[in-house]
Amino acid sequence: MAEMHVELVAVEREIWSGPAASIVARTTEGDIGILPGHAPLLAQLKEGFGAKIIHPDGTETGVAVHGGFLSVTKTKVSILAEDAQLADEIDINAARAAYDVARRHETSVESADLLRARAQLMAVGQQV
Repeated sequence: MAEMHVELVAVEREIWSGPAASIVARTTEGDIGILPGHAPLLAQLKEGFGAKIIHPDGTETGVAVHGGFLSVTKTKVSILAEDAQLADEIDINAARAAYDVARRHETSVESADLLRARAQLMAVGQQV
């Protein structure tokens, strides 16, 4: 199976780096799948949605991405986020509670707290 090198970087830290078979993310233009050999691309990630790293062995890692860009070059894919968390770093109960509170108290469906909690829940495979 073909692989590509992926780097997931937030403002304050490198989150993950390694080989992947594919990446799925939501940009401001819609959902996108990246496979090895993809054409060069720079896209803005949509706030409040997760991304998925599919590893060469077929396992998946969910990622909560909070703003940023997806960059594809000949040699690598970079997810450059303002902040991001891997699914195993997310406290599901805390994310669900934050989502519920934001839904009850926020007047905008695009509030930062609501978007952050939604991305976290999507990264761990929870329905929102």
